[in-house]
Amino acid sequence: MNRRSLYINVFFDIVALFAAFFIMIWIKPATKRVYLPNYIIPFLVFAFVWLVVSLITQKYSAPERTKLSRAVLHIIITNLLIAGIATILMFLFRSDFYSRLVFGGIVALTTLIEIVFAFCDYFVCNANVGPDTSKVFEAYQRVVGRSPEVSVSKPFPPELTLEPVPEDIRNAIIEESNPEVFQFIAENIDLNIPNYSLLSTTTRFNVDKLPEKTYLKIVNLKRINDIRFINKFFESVNRKIPDGGLFIGCVETKDQRKKRILRKFPPVLNRIYYFFDFIIKRVFPKFNLTKRIYFFLTRGENRVVSKAETFGRLYSCGFEIVNEQNILGWLYFIARKKRKPYFDTEPTYGPLVKLHRIGENGKIIHVYKLRTMHPFAEYLQEYVYEKSDLEEGGKFKDDFRVTTLGKFFRKFWLDELPMFINYFRGDLKLVGVRPLSEHYFSLYSKELQEKRIKTRPGLIPPFYVDLPKTIEEIQASELKYLETYEKHPFRTDWKYFWKAFWNILFRKARSA
Repeated sequence: MNRRSLYINVFFDIVALFAAFFIMIWIKPATKRVYLPNYIIPFLVFAFVWLVVSLITQKYSAPERTKLSRAVLHIIITNLLIAGIATILMFLFRSDFYSRLVFGGIVALTTLIEIVFAFCDYFVCNANVGPDTSKVFEAYQRVVGRSPEVSVSKPFPPELTLEPVPEDIRNAIIEESNPEVFQFIAENIDLNIPNYSLLSTTTRFNVDKLPEKTYLKIVNLKRINDIRFINKFFESVNRKIPDGGLFIGCVETKDQRKKRILRKFPPVLNRIYYFFDFIIKRVFPKFNLTKRIYFFLTRGENRVVSKAETFGRLYSCGFEIVNEQNILGWLYFIARKKRKPYFDTEPTYGPLVKLHRIGENGKIIHVYKLRTMHPFAEYLQEYVYEKSDLEEGGKFKDDFRVTTLGKFFRKFWLDELPMFINYFRGDLKLVGVRPLSEHYFSLYSKELQEKRIKTRPGLIPPFYVDLPKTIEEIQASELKYLETYEKHPFRTDWKYFWKAFWNILFRKARSA
C-alpha cells in the first residue's frame, strides 16, 4: 500500500469517526450543549487510540492485501479490540459515567461506514480488465546461475577474489537494499563465483524450488520480520545448502524498531504509539487467545523479533552465527550450516516455559520457570559462552538474552516459583544440585557428571551455602555436597537447608 492511499484511508476514517460521534450526540435525548462539553475531550482521546491501533494492526490496508471477507473481519476484530482498550481506559480512569449508547453507537456506526468504504476500496483496488492468469508472489526471486564445476568437497568458504563484481549483481543488491549491504556481502562471500542464490523473498516457496545441495550460499535481502513461518523458512534454507554452507539474512530487532518508532513520531506521541505497538506486537503473541487475533490482523508481517530470538531460531534450525553487522537500522547476519534442524515441535512463547534439563539417571526432565529470556534463547548457550565471560556465581556476563522484566524476576527469584510443580511431580527435591542444561552440564568434569546423575536435582542448590564465585568453585561445592549426601542423605539436606536459609535471609545471597 502506497503512502498516498494510506493518507486517504486515514482521512476518510477520521471523517467517519467524527460523523458517527455527532450523529450519536444528535440522536441522544438531550441537548448538544450538555453533551458536547463533557464528551469532546474524551472523544478526542478515543479517536487518537482508534487511529494508533488501526495503524499498528494495518487495518487501512486490509482491502488491498486480503480477500474482501477477511478484510471485513479484520475491520470488525480491530474495532472490537479498540473498544476493549477504550473500556479498560475508562475503568482505570473511573470514567464509567459516559453513555454506553454513545460509546457503542460510535463504534458500531464507524465500523459500518468502514465496511462500506472497504467494499468500494476493494473493488477499485482489484478491478481488472479481462481474466488475470498471472500469479503474484510477495517478493521476487533472482537466482544466480550455478557452475557445474563447483564442488562441495573444496575448502569452504573460498578466498575472496579481487575482481570487480558483475554490474548486474551489484545493481540488484543495491536496488533491493543499499551500498552498505552490498559491501558487507561482498566482504564475506565471493560474488564472482556463481555458487550462490540471491533472493529477496518472504516466502519459503522461493527457497523450496531451488535444487538441493547445489548452491553453497543463499542470500535473502528481505528481513525475516515479514516471514510468516520463520523456522520453516530457515529449515528450507538448511535443506538446500550442504554442510558448511552459508546463509545471509537480515532482521530489524526489537531495539532497532523502538529507535525507529521514537524517531519517526514527535515526543509524547512516539511513546504512546510505542506503548500500543508493544501491547499488540509483543504481548498479544505470547498468549494463546490473543495470539490468534494477532496473527489474523498482521498475518505474521512486520512482527517484532529480538536479536536473541533471531539467533536462537537459527541455532535451533542447524546454523551457527559467524558474523553480524548493524547497517542502517537492520541487523545483517551470516550463519553457517552446522547440522540438521532440531525441529522443535513445542516452541514456547508465553510467560511459563519448560526447559530441558538433565535429571536423575541422566533422564531429560522439563523444568518449569517464568520466562526471563527471549523465545529460543535457550539454544544460544554455546554462542553466549563463546562470546561472553562468566561472572561471579557462574552466570553469563551481560547476557543479552535476558529481558528487562526477566532481570526483575531473577532478582527476587520469581522466575523459580513454578519449579515447585517439578517438586510435587517428583522431578526435584528440596535441596540438591541445580538442574543443568546439556551444554552447561558438558562443562563439568567427568567425575562430577557421574555423581550428579545419581541423585535428583534440587530447588535449593549448595551454591547458597558455599557462595562460590567461579565455575571451578561451583563444581568443588557441588562435589563436596554430593559426596556428603551419599553418606548421610537426610542429615546433609537438613544442614544445607538451614545454612542456605541463613545466607539468603541475612547475607543477601543471590545467584544472579
